[in-house]
Amino acid sequence: MLMYLSLNVTLARKKYSVKYPDLYSKDSTIFNCIQRAHQNTLEGYPVWLGLVLVVAFTHPLISAAFGFIWVTSRFSYAHGYSSGDPDKRLRGAYGYVGLSGLLISAVYSALQLLGWV
Repeated sequence: MLMYLSLNVTLARKKYSVKYPDLYSKDSTIFNCIQRAHQNTLEGYPVWLGLVLVVAFTHPLISAAFGFIWVTSRFSYAHGYSSGDPDKRLRGAYGYVGLSGLLISAVYSALQLLGWV
């Protein structure tokens, strides 16, 4: 998923003539949306990865299911955002179901690992 989003940014840099080290374009809203979709995913990835790993210790199938929901939502988010209409990024809002499920499961898993449940 991260490689896919990275490739999207690379191709958009060529298409919209945005040279390194510029992070954003002054002229292309679509490029900026593509770049932002990638950056936002990178910002949330460490949290997602940590939660997936904690939950996987005690409940690997639950971890995989909620993790999968989040990953697929990032594709929907990026596809909507990359259209140039930032409001379409909300198509990936169902990822919060996966992230919330992971958070609740991680708390429960931690309590199990500590022997408190």
